[in-house]
Amino acid sequence: MFKTLKIAAVLLAGSQLLAAGGAYAQPDAGLAGKVNTLTGTEGAGLTSGYLYPGATYPFGMVQFTPTYFSKRGGFVINQLSGGGCAHMGNFPTVPLPGRLDVSPGNILDHRVDISAERGHAGYYEATVEERIGAQLTVTERTGMARYTYPEGDEFGTVIIGAGIAATPIEQAAVVVTGPSSCEGYAEGGNFCGIRTPYKIYFVAEFDAPAAETGIWKDDTLTPGGRFAEGSTSGVYFTFDLGKSRNVQYRIGVSYVSVENARENLRAENDTWDFTAVRSAAEAAWNRCLGLIEVEGTNPDRIGQFYTHLYRALIHPNLCSDVNGEYMGADFRVHKTRSRQYTSFSNWDTYRTQIQLLAMLTPDVASDVVLSHRAFAEQSGGAYPRWVLANIETGVMQGDPTPILIANAWAFGAQDYDPYPLFRIMRVNAEVPGATSQGVEERPGLRQYLEKGYWNASEQLEYTSADFAIGQFALHAVGDEFASWRYFGYARSWRNLYNPETGWLQSRNADGSWKSLGEDWRESTYKNYFWMVPYDLGGLIETIGGKAAAEKRLDEFFVRLDAGYGDEWFASGNEPSFHIPWIYNWVGRPDKAAKVINRTLNEQYSSAIDGLPGNDDLGTMGAWYVFACSGLYPMIPGVGGFTLNTPIFERVTMHLKHGDLTITGGSETKIYTTGLKVNGRAHDRAWIDWKELSDGATLEFTTSAKPAGRWGQSELPPSYE
Repeated sequence: MFKTLKIAAVLLAGSQLLAAGGAYAQPDAGLAGKVNTLTGTEGAGLTSGYLYPGATYPFGMVQFTPTYFSKRGGFVINQLSGGGCAHMGNFPTVPLPGRLDVSPGNILDHRVDISAERGHAGYYEATVEERIGAQLTVTERTGMARYTYPEGDEFGTVIIGAGIAATPIEQAAVVVTGPSSCEGYAEGGNFCGIRTPYKIYFVAEFDAPAAETGIWKDDTLTPGGRFAEGSTSGVYFTFDLGKSRNVQYRIGVSYVSVENARENLRAENDTWDFTAVRSAAEAAWNRCLGLIEVEGTNPDRIGQFYTHLYRALIHPNLCSDVNGEYMGADFRVHKTRSRQYTSFSNWDTYRTQIQLLAMLTPDVASDVVLSHRAFAEQSGGAYPRWVLANIETGVMQGDPTPILIANAWAFGAQDYDPYPLFRIMRVNAEVPGATSQGVEERPGLRQYLEKGYWNASEQLEYTSADFAIGQFALHAVGDEFASWRYFGYARSWRNLYNPETGWLQSRNADGSWKSLGEDWRESTYKNYFWMVPYDLGGLIETIGGKAAAEKRLDEFFVRLDAGYGDEWFASGNEPSFHIPWIYNWVGRPDKAAKVINRTLNEQYSSAIDGLPGNDDLGTMGAWYVFACSGLYPMIPGVGGFTLNTPIFERVTMHLKHGDLTITGGSETKIYTTGLKVNGRAHDRAWIDWKELSDGATLEFTTSAKPAGRWGQSELPPSYE
């Protein structure tokens, strides 16, 4: 899937992982070893990354890890990277000392201690109960553990939960199929209070027969039992450690059947060579991370960069098995000739991550697009908003999937027929009440189409979607007439402008104004005011021109750490992500550079609590990658970037048709004074993707203080 790349020697030398409490060398891990999987795994409330530290594969089905939502919950097999509500966490497993003489119950009440964590891309290790070593690694659809018990222990036990997950579940069953194996299934519980009734199946094996096996249900332990079902249930295997201090465990999963889980396990991991499986996972990550090479003077910054790039390449993740089967949105088994993906946090990822995937892995991004088409066709005819497994959760607002698809096309992921995709976009945008799995995808659509206004933050998301649909209509399917209509819908943002307050705000159905503070999802009117990325020129003109807009931006960036109700910049939440670059539209790229640099240095670090908000399935990771590279994909459905000073001396992106090389960035000289594109002067803080897609060279000239007039005369585009 990924081409083999030569990794810069400067990045290979002295590779190490900066983990909490110290560092450990990984001389053979390459770029994978530069990833610190503990970054962002703790924090308070909205300032947490909601990230897990365990092992996963690029776009892989499994995430073998302690759950973010309870460190005492054991090592689970599925978890979203940066999802902000408890979810998934199926089939937790934990090694315990000695024989099992009391039921583990829900495992949490067993009070298992997991400490001394450290990990990098494809690998994780920790200490359990202060005495048992735990090492985890993965293939695409399987997990593998090596548990090492201390000298002197006669017996060791491994428990596997079935009716236990991150949220309460009722449906689950597990059967002991032999002295070294078990299999079963479980349901999905809920996500953000919304039921997610997927089913996941597993087959698990140990590398040696157990001396004792059994089951538990609630507080009842049944030695020798073979079958358990329902909530708070599981199985256990107790091993005679006189034969070996190491107990190895492998698990294959499927969202289709136990038989497919077994086939996935046999196809991807038929060995007990933990080191070989780990090395293969690291090699896959090295190829993937090597799609971008960076050089700079700050090793910690390089570590942060590869950690965020890693996070941007975890999701969407596979849900199809090795035989091509997957569980569809209609709860029927389907078969794909490509690869079916899931985990679509599209309200988040349309802003940054899909553009990065389209650039670096257009094959993956194209399959992600086709996966959305299949989901829509199986679920009622409309695109979903937020998918977990094969469930449309309906979380968040707006109509983000058409934007995501238009962005994928605009940045080069085009290996599919665009016409069926456009037809579904039109269902979302023009059919009031259109649903996916019963979820209405555009609430208020009838009023929006008839009157030109709706609840403000929701409407602003709709207008971005309509602008992106117009771009897709024009460039992907060649329907100029349809593009005009959608561009017209996009201009309805002007109906939200209240000249008396000078802000965008909601209207009642009769056209009267609601209060300024109403209808802002996870944000405020001062953040969402700037959610017109396709017509910033028009927005700026509406409030009195560039000077007025610059003053409003200056006041907005007085702080960088807004929560949902704070009226300043929220560096950790999506509606604010693009706002620093708006300075480029008022001719002040120096101020954009300063705010971006402040954000990178003040709001991000390599610490365990080093993120300003939820990563949201790679959205924040992709934001960091773009900000450090000097490129930001600002306008929905438009292939192009607004520019800022890169933070690295050299960035090389290995694109499908040629290398994009960016030089001249700096940690300290943060102001751009000049730029050459392929040797020619480029004075605009914007560049089209078509100038970069076949390979290009960008040479920045920078200064420690603002100087010159670069980016001040010819402004980035606006589409009025």
